[in-house]
Amino acid sequence: MKITKTDGPPEDILYFDNELNLTPKHAEDIVEIFQTPLTGAYNWDYTVADNRIKKLYELGKELNWNGSIDLNWDYTHPADKKIIETDDELPHETLATYEALSEEEKIEFDRHDLAELLSQFLHGEQGALLVASQLTSCAPTYNAKLYAASQTFDEARHVEVFNRYLQEKVGMHYPINPNLKALLDKILTDPRWDLKFIGMQIVIEGLALAAFQMLKGLSKDPLLTQLLHYVIRDEARHVTFGINYLEDFIKTLSPEEIEDRAEFAYEACVISRERLINTKAMQKFLKLSEEEAREFALSTSANATFRNFLFSRIMPNLSRIGLLTDKVRPKFEALGLLEYEDAPDDFECDWTELEKPLEQFGEIPQAS
Repeated sequence: MKITKTDGPPEDILYFDNELNLTPKHAEDIVEIFQTPLTGAYNWDYTVADNRIKKLYELGKELNWNGSIDLNWDYTHPADKKIIETDDELPHETLATYEALSEEEKIEFDRHDLAELLSQFLHGEQGALLVASQLTSCAPTYNAKLYAASQTFDEARHVEVFNRYLQEKVGMHYPINPNLKALLDKILTDPRWDLKFIGMQIVIEGLALAAFQMLKGLSKDPLLTQLLHYVIRDEARHVTFGINYLEDFIKTLSPEEIEDRAEFAYEACVISRERLINTKAMQKFLKLSEEEAREFALSTSANATFRNFLFSRIMPNLSRIGLLTDKVRPKFEALGLLEYEDAPDDFECDWTELEKPLEQFGEIPQAS
């Protein structure tokens, strides 16, 4: 085992060649060290509260799936077909530089564009894995510890399947988006367990749930559709867990402590807006500068639709747990996000939907 420590994440695309015959001696772990003053908590009251969190924990056990055997890894999407394609004209197809690409180059761009997006999912799921493991130690109640432990395994499975899809079906990893990295750093290194809950269960998981649902609707690859469908089922439980737990806990805090948490949530949302913008593939294939690619991404209707969808999930959940305070409301208003606060929140999940057996490969509808 070779472990190499770095001061930051890789900056280059990592390509995978299926012809390589790698052995353990070829493997090298690249790690970046972070320090966190995590305060753990024993819980000596093993009373099982019969509530939504216990029900979510039981449901997670019942619907556990195995990423190695439950997904149809035998399927490989045709090399001459796009994996992600809308029924309408893609926003970047209005660019002359895109139209100038050959059909083969357009397919290659599709693979890189998808790899950049899925790589952010992979990196985000690793962050979720690390945070969930922290919550297992520091959550104060028995039910929360059990659920955080089950979520840790869910996140490990998500890392596994996104990584395998990227390596075997797409063939590359893109480096982490700097804004996503900043948000994960902020959540992982904060010593307060409830801020980890807010950052992960409300913001990061809310972002992931919205992104996965939108990508599932665009996927033409039935394997990717199946993978996203299974992950979405897990993520929906995670978001509901966070809201149900935090709503009661936030009420126990002082007004000053609540304002501190509200400001944290606002800052996390600001970072998340930038997290939605991935530009490296556009720079590479469409010959745009980083700023040109960023401005183009911000101007597309697809990006606006995604931002609206994302914050229509996050804002009502922040309102439900009591973090849209009078002091932060003007800041959210300036971002144009307060219009979403009255959308349905995720406190009450669709138990009938979540309790359904997992659909099999080829049986999953694109639209949820």
